[in-house]
Amino acid sequence: MKKPFKLLAAIGKNIRHEASPPLDAMTRAIRARFGGSVAAILYYGSCLRTGSELEGLMDLYVLVDSYVRAFRGKRLPAIANALLPPNVYLLEVPHRGTVIRAKYAVISLDDFEKGASRWFSSYIWGRFCQPCALVYCRSCSHERRVLNALASAVISFAEAVTPCMNDNFTSEEFWKEGLRLSYGTELRSEGPDRAVSLYSAFSAHFDNLLAAAAPYVSLEHHDLRLCKTAGADGLAARPSLGLPSFRSERAMCGRSWRLRAVQGKILSVLRLCKAAFTFRGGMDYILWKVERHSGVRVEASPALRRFPPVAAVVLAWRLYRKGGFR
Repeated sequence: MKKPFKLLAAIGKNIRHEASPPLDAMTRAIRARFGGSVAAILYYGSCLRTGSELEGLMDLYVLVDSYVRAFRGKRLPAIANALLPPNVYLLEVPHRGTVIRAKYAVISLDDFEKGASRWFSSYIWGRFCQPCALVYCRSCSHERRVLNALASAVISFAEAVTPCMNDNFTSEEFWKEGLRLSYGTELRSEGPDRAVSLYSAFSAHFDNLLAAAAPYVSLEHHDLRLCKTAGADGLAARPSLGLPSFRSERAMCGRSWRLRAVQGKILSVLRLCKAAFTFRGGMDYILWKVERHSGVRVEASPALRRFPPVAAVVLAWRLYRKGGFR
């Protein structure tokens, strides 16, 4: 596939972000924790969208050279990170008389690149076709690798979602359906309106990315040429294939996403179990977040808290049964 220069330019334009003092303090604390192993740090999530770093919980992805180097020779977290990336941690940092907080995920740059381009799961490419910011990068060569990975994430998303669409669709329909499918592969407390609100808040971002990615999406039965259509606002696409082939392709796409949903929910439970060892305060954070988004409240008894791995599985099941996860 030819180099996606137009897409890289669009991503490079959107990824610049002037760090606020709280965000700068947090990135410096993370770099101090992992030393010279940090290749880049990406910022995404609700605090990026709202600028509420002082009150909220910042979401960061820490891309490292190697797990062994990042964890300074500690085998257990390095092995856990390699087997099921990423590891997730909570960090609290004193800042100007208050405490700022971040939830950050550690993943190697190699695994991040694979997740954006080769993983069947949408865990990485489903996240990083959404708005994000590069708040630290060690060198120009690392920045190029991150930008290429983000471009791969958009292309992977488009190739996975396009066959599921009708024979004529707008950019808005594409992103809302794609984000809904991607969210459906994880245990999430947000409702189905999450994809709608995210697209509405960043429609220009999503439309520009899809337009820039279209020339590089290589599908066996689809030609993702974007155009204006009568009676529809925004970008639209038509697959260049016959109706029987289209139905077959769409059915296969649906099966792929159903398989991703099963795989993703299993991996979500495993990551919850792993977070019981790595995420100090993680249990309370997860329960709080689920209640905030869904209204479902579950208590963790003192006896259950003594066995974090068991607690993670039990609480996840209780939340799922009550409708806290979808």
